Amino acid sequence: MSFPIVRHRRLRQSPAIRGMVRETVLTVDDFIQPIFVTYGSGVKNEISSMPGVYHFSLDTLEEEVKEIVDLGIPAVLLFGIPESKDSVGSSAFAEAGIVQQATRKIKSLYPDLLVVADTCLCEFTDHGHCGMVHTFERDGHVCGDVMNDESLDLLVRTAVSQARAGADIIAPSNMMDGFVQAIRSGLDEAGFANVPIMSYSVKYASAFYGPFREAADSAPQFGDRKTYQMDPANAREALREAESDVLEGADMLMVKPALAFMDVLRMLRDQFDLPLVAYNVSGEYSMVKAAAQKGWINERAIVTEMLLGMKRAGADIIITYFAKDAARWLREGK
Repeated sequence: MSFPIVRHRRLRQSPAIRGMVRETVLTVDDFIQPIFVTYGSGVKNEISSMPGVYHFSLDTLEEEVKEIVDLGIPAVLLFGIPESKDSVGSSAFAEAGIVQQATRKIKSLYPDLLVVADTCLCEFTDHGHCGMVHTFERDGHVCGDVMNDESLDLLVRTAVSQARAGADIIAPSNMMDGFVQAIRSGLDEAGFANVPIMSYSVKYASAFYGPFREAADSAPQFGDRKTYQMDPANAREALREAESDVLEGADMLMVKPALAFMDVLRMLRDQFDLPLVAYNVSGEYSMVKAAAQKGWINERAIVTEMLLGMKRAGADIIITYFAKDAARWLREGK
């Protein structure tokens, strides 16, 4: 028999055959849609660097959540922009905080929609860091150290207040050492032993967060976050971070960002058997939107390929600003 003996193209001859042997399939159940909630009334303001993503006040939130539910998306991830900020981010754990109010409203309207609460302080502190900061001057410049252990108590208080408001899942994103154990203990002691923790286990100090910092008004006022978020050059360190979270009681692990770190997603998938979350972050979203608006790319094809890549790399769940678009495309494709 003449070469080639094996003809791989036989299984690519038609859409039906390709569909039959397809190894990775996206479904709407894979997605979590982030939402930015702010104070005031009548607010629905598009975020300039994230076309199609908005700030919502509590009174305009219902329309957005209804659309998400109607599309079959099972969960939302809440970020809050408070009316006031202080050095310890006290509005993050206030019973009348913006995330707490939004959680109660969403759960009253749609009890079956999962509410994931981002548990961090950066949107709520006046310095923009993810914990308590000791500030000092050096050579005429304001400097600061983010205090790890002192920050844990504030993060626990935030997580408990979010669970008390009705959050189904707590998602700590602060990258303080020991945060999973501290929050797990705090939730258990407060009577929320059944509330799972979706840990931002592997969160890199990434340039891909730029648009989010506009959306959440959370850019550091001095310095950067490289002393607590991970160096993008490191992969083996990701295994150590994830292992610590597993031992401390995390229920789900996350890699953030996703697109430039699919090797890390695969490493975690091969090493751990917990559900794995990929965060398709703001910079990844905005690059695609900008290129699509210029007519340079086919947005639907590019986004589908990106999300498939994340799932193929090992993600069980994808947090993405494209969730509504992807849900529509999946529905249209049926």
